[in-house]
Amino acid sequence: MSPAVGPSANVGTTRFQEVSLKRPKWEVADVLCLYGKQYCCDHSLHLSHLKVLHSIQVCRTSYLGGHVEQCTSCGFERCAYNSCRNRHCPKCQALTKAKWLEERKAELLPVGYFHTVFTIPHELNPLALRNKKTVYSILFKAASETLMEFGRNNLAGQPGFLAILHTWDQKLMDHFHLHCVVAAGALSFDKSRWIAARRNFLFSVKALSIVFRAKFTGHLIKAFLKGDLIFPGTICKLAEEKEFSLFLKGVKQKNWIVYCKKPFAGPQQVLDYIGRYTHRVAISNHRIVNIEHGTVTFTYRDRRNNNTQKTMTLKAQEFIRRFLLHVLPDGFVRIRHFGFLANRYKKENLQHCREIIGHSEHLPEPAEKNYQQRVLELTGIDITLCPCCNNGSMFVVEEIPAQWKIKPQYMDSS
Repeated sequence: MSPAVGPSANVGTTRFQEVSLKRPKWEVADVLCLYGKQYCCDHSLHLSHLKVLHSIQVCRTSYLGGHVEQCTSCGFERCAYNSCRNRHCPKCQALTKAKWLEERKAELLPVGYFHTVFTIPHELNPLALRNKKTVYSILFKAASETLMEFGRNNLAGQPGFLAILHTWDQKLMDHFHLHCVVAAGALSFDKSRWIAARRNFLFSVKALSIVFRAKFTGHLIKAFLKGDLIFPGTICKLAEEKEFSLFLKGVKQKNWIVYCKKPFAGPQQVLDYIGRYTHRVAISNHRIVNIEHGTVTFTYRDRRNNNTQKTMTLKAQEFIRRFLLHVLPDGFVRIRHFGFLANRYKKENLQHCREIIGHSEHLPEPAEKNYQQRVLELTGIDITLCPCCNNGSMFVVEEIPAQWKIKPQYMDSS
């Protein structure tokens, strides 16, 4: 763990004004800078968790290096530090999301879209937390197989959809579910026609939940028999086949929730929705209200009370624990495409769908945009404009080497 070097430290900014784009008063990085070292001393953490904590702390600090910019008009100088680019960092997702959404525009068909959510019972949470990669993969597999089967049986074709994994609720607790955006129709198996779904109805959610439950538990049993699951700590008794069978029997008796919202009003609404869910982390910096006396206060929406916004205060150690619950396994892909949107033939299938629907024009490829252009589109702030005189343009005059690359003086042979 590095020393407490975070956004609030402003390391190396004595001569310059640091670049700031509506920085909230408090950030997750501040919690980690203040209490992360103690948390690491008190807990035995996986290397991936240590990497996340470290990356968030040093994001946009001199530790990662950067550059000095100077105004062409008034000579004002400021330094801008590099981002950590960790997918769990609240500061590093906005521009990634903007670029991803730009690319998705070309994939929207002139049809309706439905929002379907697959959720597993909370009784499975202890097992999922100790077997993240296996259980998350099963969740994707069971949900996608369910939608593909209903597309085949109810629409006589191949549906197309994307699925986004979320592992949290508003209070940062474990809540495993998939958000799926499903095109309102299917491509016939011979690819000769588009089969439209009913305008306000896709599939029966009750039937979806029954099939989803069967597929999920079926894949879980296969994983158990293959030895792909581990049972440490409080779930050690589930390692015995008899206990595991009893556990699954209880889980099967639960109501598995599959929720289908009304169809989106149009392509723009689909993009607005996708933008809210794709590159989110467990909690954004803007939700943190206060950090003091070893506690963290943040806002959340109470879904059981009309989405009323409330505040919750946790001990910093508990806040960090909950945040780390949602660190994904290394290399795990949390946004996936299925059916005629599957990556291998997606471009060809989409163009073919447009042609048989009657919209054969090719959509233009998204234009390449640099960092400054994306920030301007996202925030309305032109970071090339001098913040001091509001007239000149900022240009790079000096590179700031990353601290971790700098050779300590005691290692210099001279």
